[in-house]
Amino acid sequence: MTSRLTALLPDLSPWRTSRDFRLLWVQGLVTYLGSVMALIALPLQIKDLTGSPLAVGAMGAVELVPLVVFGLYGGALADAVDRRKVILLTEAGLGLLAVVLLVNAMLPSPMLWPLYVVAAGVAALAGLQRPAMDSLLARIVPHDQLAAAAALNALRWQIGAIAGPAAAGLVVAYAGNVPAYATTVAGFAASVLMCRRLSAVPPVEHAARPSWRGILEGARYAWSRPVLLGTYAIDLAAMFFAFPNTIFPFLADELDAEWSLGLMYAAGSVGSLFVSLTSGWVSRTRRHGLLVVCGAAGWGVAVAAAGWTSNIWLVLVCLGLAGAGDMLSGLGRSTIWNQTIPDRIRGRLAGIEVLSYSVGPQLGQVRAGAMAGWTGARPAIWTGGLACVATVGVLAAVLPKLLSYDARTDEDALRRAGEVTDLRKRGVTAAE
Repeated sequence: MTSRLTALLPDLSPWRTSRDFRLLWVQGLVTYLGSVMALIALPLQIKDLTGSPLAVGAMGAVELVPLVVFGLYGGALADAVDRRKVILLTEAGLGLLAVVLLVNAMLPSPMLWPLYVVAAGVAALAGLQRPAMDSLLARIVPHDQLAAAAALNALRWQIGAIAGPAAAGLVVAYAGNVPAYATTVAGFAASVLMCRRLSAVPPVEHAARPSWRGILEGARYAWSRPVLLGTYAIDLAAMFFAFPNTIFPFLADELDAEWSLGLMYAAGSVGSLFVSLTSGWVSRTRRHGLLVVCGAAGWGVAVAAAGWTSNIWLVLVCLGLAGAGDMLSGLGRSTIWNQTIPDRIRGRLAGIEVLSYSVGPQLGQVRAGAMAGWTGARPAIWTGGLACVATVGVLAAVLPKLLSYDARTDEDALRRAGEVTDLRKRGVTAAE
C-alpha cells in the first residue's frame, strides 16, 4: 500500500537533475506571489477611481491586442536569441512597470490613465516573455522527464493560485494599494536576481532572425501536424464553450449563496492541485493525446454538472472536478508540445500556444456573459459544458492522430528525442 501511494506522489526527477529548472521553479513562484498583489489591486483601484464596471472591464480590452501581437513576435524572438536574455530583460521591464504603479499609488490623487498604460505594457512584456519561458523547458530538462516537469510547474502555479489571491486580498483590504504594489516590486527584484543566475540558452545554429515570415513558418508547421492542431483546437473549444468564471457572481445569486463566490473561484485550483499532488503516474504515461481528449471532455462534463445542479456544495465539487480535468488536459498538451516540436521553431510555436490558452478564456467569458443575460447563469453554464463535450468528441474523431499519439512511436517525438541527444553532445543545451 505504501509503495502504491508513493508512486502517486509527484516525480521530483527534474528538480534533482536540473539546476536551471530549480531556479525557474522558485523564480516563477516568487514572481506569481508578488505579481498577484498587483493583479488584485489594479482592477480594484480602477473601480475606486471610476466606480464604473465598464472602466474595469476595459482593462481586458486594453490587454488583448498587445498580448496577441507581442506573443506571436515573442515566439519568433525566442528562436533567434538567447532565451535567458529575453526572460531577464522582460522580467526587469515588468518590475519597472510595477514601480510605476507604486509611484502612482503614492500620489495624493492617483491618476487613472497610467493604470491602463501599465496593463497594456504588462500584456506586451508577458507576450514577449512567455514563449521564451515555455520553450526553455525542453532545453533544460531531460526528454524523458518533460511530463514530470510539466506536473511540477503546474503544482507551482496552483500553490500560487490558491495562496496568492487570498494573501493579496488581505493586503489590499487592510493595508491598501501602496503595500500591495511594493510587494510586487520586491517580488520582481528577487526574480531578476534569480534569472541572472540562469545558464545561457543560445539559439540553435543558423537560427533565423525574428520576422513575420518566420511566424508564418511556425503557423504552417503547426497546421501540418494533426497532433499539434488537435491540442490547440481542443483547448480553444473547451475554454470558449465552458469557461464560466465571469458569471460566477450571477450563479451565486441564483443559488442564494453569495457567500460561496470566493469558493467558486478557488474550487478549480483545488481540483488541479489534487491532480498535481498525485501526478507520479504521469511520468509513466505515453498516450498523452488520450490525456488531452479525456481531460477536456471531463472538464466539459463537470462544468455541465455544475450548471445543472442547484446544490451549492455539489456545484463546488463539480468545479473542483472540472479543474482536475483541465489539469489533465494541460499536462498532456504541455508534454506533447515539448516532446515533438523541433527546437529551431519551438519559440514560434510557444507564441501560438500563448494565444491558444489566452484567447480562448477571453472569448469564453464573452460567450458566457452574453448567454447568461439571455437564459440565466445556470443554463449558460450547463449548455456550454455539453457543447464542450460534443466539440471535443468531434475534434477527436476528425483528428484521430491526436487520440492515438504515443511518445514511443510518434515520428516527431522520436525525432525530437534524437535532436535533444545531439544538442547535448554539442553542448548547446543549458548547463545543468
